[in-house]
Amino acid sequence: MKIYPAIDIKNGKCVRLYQGQADQVTEYGDDPTKMALTWIKQGAKRLHLVDLDGAFNGLESARTAILAIRKSTSLPLQVGGGIRSVEDVKTYLDAGLDRIILGTMAINNPELLKILVAEYGKKIVVSVDAKDGYVTTDGWVKSSKKTALEFFEELNTIGVQTVVYTDIARDGAMIGPNVEALQKANRTFKGTVIASGGVSCEKDLLKLESIGITDAIVGKALYEGEINLQKVEDYYDKKGQSNAL
Repeated sequence: MKIYPAIDIKNGKCVRLYQGQADQVTEYGDDPTKMALTWIKQGAKRLHLVDLDGAFNGLESARTAILAIRKSTSLPLQVGGGIRSVEDVKTYLDAGLDRIILGTMAINNPELLKILVAEYGKKIVVSVDAKDGYVTTDGWVKSSKKTALEFFEELNTIGVQTVVYTDIARDGAMIGPNVEALQKANRTFKGTVIASGGVSCEKDLLKLESIGITDAIVGKALYEGEINLQKVEDYYDKKGQSNAL
């Protein structure tokens, strides 16, 4: 199991949202770099960074903070939120970010997604954020007419190698991942499915493993102390876990 501690940035602060709602915010600090170093000290081998201002408004207010985190560590970093142009992708890749997560752009502009995947390969990750089984865009506030499973099939055709799959109803709710939906995602998508949303304890990670999911983003459970990152990473180290993305 590869654990991705999540650092979601809104108005310069580290936050967690409840079910993706911009007005349901819990703050956990005002220094994203300090938070990144906290997780690294506890054994993190990779980080998941999100520009929430970019996701909701197409703004770039978190970009400076994200680039500062890049300068503070050599660990693999993946970033998403408001990345909606080729220039956005190049800016982050040129700055040394390892993987770029596309959401709104991926579903609204599949032709551009094809171009980016052809050029950057496994560095391009697609975020599939589902509400009642349908893909959402623009920071999860707009629903599309496309189901997550339909979108997975399209991504297979394009050659996307990794997706982040989020059940919005589970995100930040600490009620466990949507195992049934993740099983369907894992069967449908040919590449790697990173589970996001709902992980509340170490047993949830074992549950994900049992259905063949080997990558998970963990947010609130870490911030609330329900999961001990050092303990989990030590456990997977003993099983021979790779450091690579």
